Amino acid sequence: MALGLTARLTSLALAATAALAGAAQAQNFPTRPITLVVSFAPGGLTDIPARMLAPELQQRLKQPVVVENKPGASGVIGTSYVIHAAPDGYTLLVSGISEVQNLFYIKVPYDVQNDLATVAKIADGPPLVLAVPASSPFKTFADFIADAKANPGKINMATTGPATSPAIAVSQLNSLAGTNIVAVPYNGSGPAATAVAGAQVQAGFVWLPSVSGMASSGQVRLLAIATAQRLPVIKDVPTLAELGFKNFEHSAFVGVLAPRNTPAAVIATLNKAVNDAVRESPTFKQRLEPFGMTLPTQPNSPEAYHKYMADQIEYQRKLAELSGAVPK
Repeated sequence: MALGLTARLTSLALAATAALAGAAQAQNFPTRPITLVVSFAPGGLTDIPARMLAPELQQRLKQPVVVENKPGASGVIGTSYVIHAAPDGYTLLVSGISEVQNLFYIKVPYDVQNDLATVAKIADGPPLVLAVPASSPFKTFADFIADAKANPGKINMATTGPATSPAIAVSQLNSLAGTNIVAVPYNGSGPAATAVAGAQVQAGFVWLPSVSGMASSGQVRLLAIATAQRLPVIKDVPTLAELGFKNFEHSAFVGVLAPRNTPAAVIATLNKAVNDAVRESPTFKQRLEPFGMTLPTQPNSPEAYHKYMADQIEYQRKLAELSGAVPK
């Protein structure tokens, strides 16, 4: 009996010591480099804000912050990597709308709401744009649709995978316009935009950050934007609503997520660092604007971000129902 009691007391003491050690580590966080994992290729929707954020976090957290791309499977590879990482705040996911959309279009090996902890949003936006190569005969959206109707199955559009906004937008356009445009998947908006600029496809639905530089340099032409109103940075590009496709809107968001069970103290430290980075930096807002992105709305707390994600899941569920997709 005495030996059993001693063993139990020893076990409790060890558990208490481990808990205290964990609490101390959380309070001292960070003490080594932090990795921001991006689940798509360089140059895409989440990659650009992640690379803007990294040096700002490094300045505030006093530790190196690096961006690591792990693209593939519509973002599932990178997300799975972070979910299985140690919940200590040193491996984080920079992601956005793809995590929500994947729930309804492909089978994912995790529960995004329960397997990841929300930290903070980095930015709201950007929008999708319909781009064609500069050499394309399509000068307007009407030209593009007319050709697509005349040549069913012969127009290829670059997308970022089967469960992402660009692919959903292609399906939506086919349904509304009566076309049969073929979606061609790439490992991110950057490669998709490059494919459009190189005329590997006739067109593409891509996120504005990936293609804005190409549009400015004359490599691609923007025919339409999937927003309710025109954007000042590309004021000559009409909205799809103007062109007869009401409620054809695809805007995104980008934020930071951590593995579940990451200590609350670590989440709080990271949340403060992200908020300070996006609000205090003299250039962060200005660098977002050319991409059609804005600073996140306040409050930008972990709890507010969690609710936002839940609301987005319900919104994307409705889009999936409209498209005929069966929720997984």
